[in-house]
Amino acid sequence: MLAYVIRRVFQSLIVLLVVGLVAFSMFTFVGDPIDNMLGQERTDADIARLRAQLGLDQPFPVQYLRFLENAIQGNFGVSYRQGRPVAEIIAERAPATLELAFVSGLFAITFGIGLGVFTALRRNGWAANTIMTLSLVGVSLPTFLIGIVLIYIFSVELNWLPSFGRGEVVDLGWWTTGFLTASGLKALILPSITLGLYQMTLIMRLVRTEMLEVLRQDYIRFARARGLKDRAVHFRHALKNTLVPVITVTGLQLGSIIAFAIITETVFQWPGVGLLFINAIQFVDIPVMAAYLMLISVMFVMINLIVDLLYFAIDPRLRVDRTAAKG
Repeated sequence: MLAYVIRRVFQSLIVLLVVGLVAFSMFTFVGDPIDNMLGQERTDADIARLRAQLGLDQPFPVQYLRFLENAIQGNFGVSYRQGRPVAEIIAERAPATLELAFVSGLFAITFGIGLGVFTALRRNGWAANTIMTLSLVGVSLPTFLIGIVLIYIFSVELNWLPSFGRGEVVDLGWWTTGFLTASGLKALILPSITLGLYQMTLIMRLVRTEMLEVLRQDYIRFARARGLKDRAVHFRHALKNTLVPVITVTGLQLGSIIAFAIITETVFQWPGVGLLFINAIQFVDIPVMAAYLMLISVMFVMINLIVDLLYFAIDPRLRVDRTAAKG
């Protein structure tokens, strides 16, 4: 087990280095931030001085190694646009994105697994068929279109929920939260559904498929022959084995929630790091873009690592195969 963990951690570090190199090298094609930071009356001396101050006059390998060294220490430089430390800016925006991702992930997992089990056990009923038909909406429609439709129905026509912003938040010192106010909770509903709908439908359809496959296995027939009740068969035997392959997809989808939050935050003008990244692209704010992409990469790699370890711990076949291979 220890050797497996060490190997996966080493592979994760290699992935982070490669992703960081690719992301950082792409910034050379985005544009020159000096054009946005200095006015039209700039001189060559002003350009040279600012370029040296930002370290842009150094060779590319030197800039990349310096970026990695500072990133390990949590220092992503100073924003070209705001003139403030990038870590400070991201720390201000991170609570909004993390709360949105948490609610969206909870929505996707809860309804995805629940509806997946329901549609598998009632696969011939009209309710299950209706749910499967409606699930095509979450899979087919793009995220921004779903958000616009929800805004039109619940904000414009019904005037039930806010169409933009985070609502009123409570400052806890190092964290700002909307969970403690009514307007903050109402503001979370539409963007959370928009962001989590695709993941929810994907998890639901996967759980349904795996559940139907497990219900056909011989050990399920043996469990029924032993006289076990349907509840015990469905939830103690079938559901447990259904969730083994679902864990991998679910973990990756939770990681994609944070990445796809860019679209949702743009539609709802949600003050998170996704919207910050969009604004950074417009102003060629390279330190902010680099910090965002590195943080997203770290989250994806960490979630993938945790999923692999959970998969190894839950599925006994992996442990048996690895023990047999050593033997």
